[in-house]
Amino acid sequence: MEYNFKEIEKRWQSYWNANRVYRVEEDEDRPKYYVLDMFPYPSGAGLHVGHPLGYIASDIFSRYKRLKGFNVLHPMGYDAYGLPAEQYAIQTGQHPYITTRKNIERYREQLDKIGFSFDWSREVQTCDPAYYHWTQWAFIQMFNSYYCYDCRQARPVEELKEAFSQSGTGGGLNVASGGRYPGFTAADWNAMPVKEQDEVLLDYRLAYLGDTMVNWCPALGTVLANDEVVNGLSERGGHPVEQKVMRQWCLRVSAYAERLLEGLETIDWTESIKETQRNWIGKSEGVELSFRLAGLNNGRPKDEELSFTIFTTRADTIYGVTFMVLAPESEWVDVVTTPGQRAEVEDYLAATKKKTERERMADKKVTGVFSGSYAVNPVTGEEIPVWISDYVLAGYGTGAIMAVPGHDSRDYAFARRFDLPVIPLIEGCDVSEESFDAKEGRMVNSPQRGKERPGGLVLNGLNVKEAIARTRAYVEEKGLGRVKVNYRLRDAIFSRQRYWGEPFPVYYDADGLPRMLPTDKLPLELPKVDRFLPTQTGEPPLGHADRWAWDKAGNRVIETSKVDYKTVFPLELNTMPGFAGSSAYYIRYMDPHNDRELASAGSNAYWQNVDLYLGGTEHATGHLIYSRFWNKFLYDTGVVCRDEPFKKLVNQGMIQGRSNFVYRVNGTQTFVSLNLKDGYEVTPLHVDVNIVNNDVLDTEAFRRWNPEYKNAEFILEDGRYVCGWAVEKMSKSMFNVVNPDVMVEKFGADTLRLYEMFLGPLEQSKPWDTNGIDGVHRFLKKLWALFYGHHADELLLTDGEPAAAELKALHKLIKKVSHDIENFSFNTSVSAFMICVNELTSLRCSKRAVLEPAVIVLAPFAPHIAEELWHLLGNGSTVCDAAWPEYNEAYLREEVVTYAVSFNGKTRFNMDLPADASREDAEKAVFAHRSAAKWIEGKTPKKVIVVPGKIINIVI
Repeated sequence: MEYNFKEIEKRWQSYWNANRVYRVEEDEDRPKYYVLDMFPYPSGAGLHVGHPLGYIASDIFSRYKRLKGFNVLHPMGYDAYGLPAEQYAIQTGQHPYITTRKNIERYREQLDKIGFSFDWSREVQTCDPAYYHWTQWAFIQMFNSYYCYDCRQARPVEELKEAFSQSGTGGGLNVASGGRYPGFTAADWNAMPVKEQDEVLLDYRLAYLGDTMVNWCPALGTVLANDEVVNGLSERGGHPVEQKVMRQWCLRVSAYAERLLEGLETIDWTESIKETQRNWIGKSEGVELSFRLAGLNNGRPKDEELSFTIFTTRADTIYGVTFMVLAPESEWVDVVTTPGQRAEVEDYLAATKKKTERERMADKKVTGVFSGSYAVNPVTGEEIPVWISDYVLAGYGTGAIMAVPGHDSRDYAFARRFDLPVIPLIEGCDVSEESFDAKEGRMVNSPQRGKERPGGLVLNGLNVKEAIARTRAYVEEKGLGRVKVNYRLRDAIFSRQRYWGEPFPVYYDADGLPRMLPTDKLPLELPKVDRFLPTQTGEPPLGHADRWAWDKAGNRVIETSKVDYKTVFPLELNTMPGFAGSSAYYIRYMDPHNDRELASAGSNAYWQNVDLYLGGTEHATGHLIYSRFWNKFLYDTGVVCRDEPFKKLVNQGMIQGRSNFVYRVNGTQTFVSLNLKDGYEVTPLHVDVNIVNNDVLDTEAFRRWNPEYKNAEFILEDGRYVCGWAVEKMSKSMFNVVNPDVMVEKFGADTLRLYEMFLGPLEQSKPWDTNGIDGVHRFLKKLWALFYGHHADELLLTDGEPAAAELKALHKLIKKVSHDIENFSFNTSVSAFMICVNELTSLRCSKRAVLEPAVIVLAPFAPHIAEELWHLLGNGSTVCDAAWPEYNEAYLREEVVTYAVSFNGKTRFNMDLPADASREDAEKAVFAHRSAAKWIEGKTPKKVIVVPGKIINIVI
């Protein structure tokens, strides 16, 4: 009987679905294991063969854990909101929901064909109101919370209001805020109108409205994330993007910076991902210093004290400061710019707006403009020029720096570009060509000779560590600033000027202040609009909605025209960003049909958190930071029982495209084969890899592929047209996208699953090459032949006792695959399967006692053929509920070991000895060997070295 994969895969996929084999419930009698994939955004292009790589790996691990006795949660859903669907709606007028539903159906069809063990009863879609109900609910909880550093957790805002009424901002209050209201007394607070109190509270809430710098794309009418901008243009559409200050909803992620750092020490992630997050969070300890502005500033009198604050980790370099630099977005830019410099500064600011922060950080070009003003060094009393440059970012520190060109490479480049002084501060250092960035050495020029001040700071002669400590003490003693821990981590901008996203559960009162909807009226559903572009007055697309006002008296959405700011108020026009829906989706999978809470306490207590999370490294500083923040907030409020969401993280690499080329003879429609092309002047052209097999072109399919080539002629080699190839990004424009449906149709899902794992280590990127998939398919046929033979229609199975060689082959496989799965080394597992089947084939093994455990071990990798063979073995239940076999070391012991015999370090022959032979036995055996005499030549050996089980070296 032939291996009919199409029939087999269709039969068992239907069986699994009909018998709800992958449906999972809480079971206190079994240990849990939660395996999660980063859920996909369903694009119109569907899946290509690179997408399932991580899903296949997680499916193998999920099936393995189930066979090991775990109750495995392995869900799947869709990250269904996003800009691509909205842009398609703008172009076609088709509602994004229709497009998204169609794409989801396509993805589901493709995923099902590959045979994944997802529990589809737990599916979530972020565009489903039943799902984003809980995103809106979480946002309201954040709005109603502040962060207490002393408690190290989020607390209800009502507690903060009570503290303000009792002691204002005094009383040792240590909480996260935006710093807009630095201090007030209880009397001040109690005298404030409610409106003013609410404005103050906005500066403390975890979800707050703030003025932030964003990537604004006028053509798309929306804010873009950094990864949606390339070279100053939107990734989608290629439109210009500029930096703009906008009032946006933000999440105070920065309040959790220290806990996000500490949590990295408790989770099993790769060190590279942890280090990426540490750098993104960017903890640094230093000093905040105040620099007073000198002279007249835009007409202000000289005696009016104006000063701005800088943060530095190297206050010991204060004597090397020769200029100040402000970020272009700093509020101080307008203050320090003199009339004579105004035009030049404004031109510079306009140019800077076209760059994202990421581009500014990567750009090595030195640019800047002098403000016209000077600041006073608080330690030396000297006046230094204030410049503006885009290498300083508004979000880090205070958006202002004291520049020390002698000991900072970017400051040095700036100083050389604009001919500013460079003062060396370390004994013996040379700053004639570059800055001296070492953090060790003896201090000099601190102060310079002749510039000493009575009672001033003296660092000369101290090492750097001593100088840092001395400077910090001096700054605090003289009231020049304060010692502070700073973080690079920014608060998350949470508003998007888009239609296709979660609506905010927010309306605005008569004073323009945000109010939250009652939680029992959630979800606030996305309204219908007839246009998906911004309004003519520049409002987001929700400004087109006819019914988008909140009737406070009736607690319902009504016509926008009825807004009167008495009982009917306008709803928020922005929507939430894409990461809103993905930040807590793993929790909703635990209890997806609960309409009372995000997840019940019981379900969360059972599943707790994700044991294994698989996805790409591109989410290291976005999704993974936001999810950890979101989870910690929910932990603070008692919604979840674990502080970290993902215990173990595994990143899969990319599958790259393997492009194929044909070679057109210039000026003709004749195409010459690869190894003959050097005899012609040709132009290489990409060709669809799906009409190429083992680099051989299907010439008739090529003629049908593109009308331009319908009359193509071919110059062949050995009767074939051989294509060239290259490894490139998988892309439709390069015609190297391979549809998994094509592979499944041609070879079967089990072949595709095994082949994707066989391509190489999971974490590495590797090219897709269909040239090797035939070998994997032949392996499955060879496995099938152990049961049916090559031409037989009857099973070959017997109940005989296995021979020692058969048991050795089996238990070697069990041991190897068990180890490999636990270590995510799936490619070597596939090799082990091939070796085992080859060994069993040579042994003509058809014994049930050997083949049945081998089928169980194969089941996670190739579930369809494994299920078929499992039932052929006489089992009535699914192979998914079998027990993973344990290997027996006794069957793996070698009876005979081959030794390499060397004379003076050179191997001369090999010999077999019993595995338990002693050193003495080994020596006797080698001297008795017929080949030994030739190399000894009658001499007396000086020494015999025996490495048990490996080599014997005789020193003559």
